[in-house]
Amino acid sequence: MSRFALRRNPDEEYRASSLELFFDLVFVFAVTQVSHLLIEHLSWKGALESGIALLVVWWAWQYTVWATNEFDAEQIPIRLLLIVIMMASLLMAIAIPEAFGDRGLLFASAYVFIQVFRHAFMTFVAADRGTVERRRAAHILTWFCAGGVFWIAGGIAEGDARILLWLVALAIDYGGPLVTFRVPWMEPIETGDWNVGGSHFAERFQLFTIIALGETIVLTGATTAGLELDGGTITAFGFAFVSTVCLWWLYFNYIATRFERMLVDADDRTLAGRDMYTYGHVPIIAGIILCAVGDELVIAHPSAVLEPSHLLAVVAGPVLYLLSFLPIRWRLTRGVPMKRLVGAAACVAIGLIAHAAEFSAVLVGGLLCAVLVAVVVTETARPVHPDEPVRAGADAAE
Repeated sequence: MSRFALRRNPDEEYRASSLELFFDLVFVFAVTQVSHLLIEHLSWKGALESGIALLVVWWAWQYTVWATNEFDAEQIPIRLLLIVIMMASLLMAIAIPEAFGDRGLLFASAYVFIQVFRHAFMTFVAADRGTVERRRAAHILTWFCAGGVFWIAGGIAEGDARILLWLVALAIDYGGPLVTFRVPWMEPIETGDWNVGGSHFAERFQLFTIIALGETIVLTGATTAGLELDGGTITAFGFAFVSTVCLWWLYFNYIATRFERMLVDADDRTLAGRDMYTYGHVPIIAGIILCAVGDELVIAHPSAVLEPSHLLAVVAGPVLYLLSFLPIRWRLTRGVPMKRLVGAAACVAIGLIAHAAEFSAVLVGGLLCAVLVAVVVTETARPVHPDEPVRAGADAAE
């Protein structure tokens, strides 16, 4: 088979394939593992460890999205590539609860294999010698090999040394796109060397957002199912469900379509995809996962006064989610989403008052839910058409 035949035509519109949706099932499990890791280690160190795990899961997934945006997932070699990555991703997800314990080397080795194997395939199998496709894949492969040294070393190390080594590895992995994967001894590449299929690319990130939202539904249902259905539990369950609906509404009402349109119309789709999706969606996903953890804490003990660490987790979810749209908005228009910013400030105020007045968990959950509903209502009252032009400084991505 011709290597060119493996690639999509970037001028054609195409959607996510059934194999890509099947591939995402592993990451449903991975997101669940990350949220459970945080629930079981609600401390600053636990938050750091959970954050590292989430960033690893995200980086493994989204680089595969860049690959399937370029390659036709219906071709047999690409199918086999995705299936191998899927198996390695499942091993990585299995290791997450003990990634900072006995399974650190499995976690790191699986992640390094995913990244190196994928881009070795893209460099030496799917691209001809001397082509820009091989050159750009080789640049990324070099960065992953450099970061892989620290990942494996961290997997072998223990305690704080593992965390430190993995933070260095994350800095390498996440820093690569910012400098377009510069390698001193190789010919430079530019963002124009990629051909990004806008609709497919945006759809894949929308689907991962659904995966994260699904985790809030799973935790809400699973936690409620194991409890006596008294008034407090039912009330907390209701607040959790309405809050999840609000999270969905605030992303999919028009923001998702607006982001897609901006990507499709961008002069440099690679740069737009990097900023809006590769980096820009990290806090969005993290905020949703934190909301899922907070819902679980409130439902489990609705009438209790939340411990400070639990209260922080419950409040941090809505705050991070509402603020997560600020960097993208500022990057695009130098404006800020004021309604969401005010909503985040209201959530912080609720947290401070709840701590001082010792509010019950269900009361805190209800107040935070009310803030999310208020933001939804105020935004919906001023509908923005997805194709409306973005104006610098405007408050159109609230």
